[in-house]
Amino acid sequence: MRPTDDDDVNMIRTLSLILVATLLLAGCATSPTGRNQLMLISPESAIVQSRAAYLDTVGEFDQENKLVRDPATVKRVATITGRLVTEAVRLFPESTDWEWSVAIVDDDETVNAWCMAGGRMAVYTGLFTQLKLTDDEFAQIMGHEISHALAHHTAERMSVAMASSLGVFAAGMASDRPGITMTGAALAAKMALQLPNSRTSESEADQIGLKLATLAGYDPDAAVTLWQKMGAQNDSRPPEFLSTHPSPGNRAGRLEAMIPEVRGLNPEQKKAAVHPVQIVQ
Repeated sequence: MRPTDDDDVNMIRTLSLILVATLLLAGCATSPTGRNQLMLISPESAIVQSRAAYLDTVGEFDQENKLVRDPATVKRVATITGRLVTEAVRLFPESTDWEWSVAIVDDDETVNAWCMAGGRMAVYTGLFTQLKLTDDEFAQIMGHEISHALAHHTAERMSVAMASSLGVFAAGMASDRPGITMTGAALAAKMALQLPNSRTSESEADQIGLKLATLAGYDPDAAVTLWQKMGAQNDSRPPEFLSTHPSPGNRAGRLEAMIPEVRGLNPEQKKAAVHPVQIVQ
C-alpha cells in the first residue's frame, strides 16, 4: 500500500522534532565556572557576527561625532583595559588573537559599558561623569564586561534565541501552522541581539570579573563601592547598565563575600602589564 500525503506530513513532522531534539542535546558546553551552557552557536561564529555588528555601531558613533579622542581619557581607558586584557589572555589563551578594542562614546547621559564576543568593547562617558568612578571601580566594570566575552555569553545568548526559534519551528510543524514557524525564525535574530544576559550569566561575570580585576592589580573592595554607587542612582531613571544587567539587592553582599579569597591572588595589588588595546577613533 502506498503512503498517503498525511503519512508524508507526519513523517516530516517526526523528523523535524527529532532534528530539533538532537540539536538541543548536542549543543552543550561548560563555562569557565563549570556551569552547563546551551551552545548551538559556536563561539567562533558569535565572534564573526559580533565583529560586523560592532563595525556598524562604531560607524554610527563616528558619523555622529561621538567618539572621544581626549588624550587623558584615551590613556586612562587604554591602560586599565589593557591590564585586564593581559590577565584575560593569560587565563584564557584562546583570546590571544582577539581584536581587543574600545570605543569611548561621548554620551554623558548613558551609564553603560559592554564587551562583544571577540573583545570589542564600548564605554560611555556617563560612567565617569555620573558615577565619578575611581580607576579601581572602572576596572571592576570592564572586568565584568570582558568576562561575558571570555565565558562566551554572546554565543550562549544567541543559542537561546535559536533554541526558541527551533521550538517554534517544531510547534509549527506539529500543529501544521507554518505561519508560526516563519514568525519564530524571523524573531530569532532580533532576540539574539536584544536578549539580556541571565542572572546566572551575570553572577558568573561578577565572579570572573572580580578575579580578573584583582589579578590586574586593582582593589577588589571597589566591586562593593561600585554597586553602592549604582544603587544610589536616581530610582526614576536607573542607569542603562542596570537595565541590561539584572542586579538583585544582595549583589554587593555576594561580591563582598568573595573578596577575602580573591584578595589573596594579588595581595600587594601589583599592576599587570598593559596589553595593546586599540582605542577606536
